[in-house]
Amino acid sequence: QVQLVESGGGLVQAGGSLRLSCAASGRAFSTYAMGWFRQGPGKEREFVARIGRSGIYYADSVAGRFTISRDNTKNSVYLQMNNLKPEDTAVYYCAADPTGWGGSQQTTYGNWGQGTQVTVSS
Repeated sequence: QVQLVESGGGLVQAGGSLRLSCAASGRAFSTYAMGWFRQGPGKEREFVARIGRSGIYYADSVAGRFTISRDNTKNSVYLQMNNLKPEDTAVYYCAADPTGWGGSQQTTYGNWGQGTQVTVSS
């Protein structure tokens, strides 16, 4: 089982930036696919970004504003969020798929963090 701990959430004004971090346990972190998902108020959890063997992918709603990256020496994955909008307000979760392939569907990830709140004010 992979333990995941997110951090970096907070309150920011529209147009601002935040950087989320997710620290993972496990010796084989470099082989994991990692994903970021979010769940806004009254909404279902949705895909945001992922990085793995198949490459890097973003949801259309965040492409060009968000950047996913990883540092395998620190067992960490990051989500740099720029030009934030009120509709980005959500709890952000990181997820790990030890197979390395990941995907944009939640069901491809068996390990989840507890989430970190991001609130964007207008």
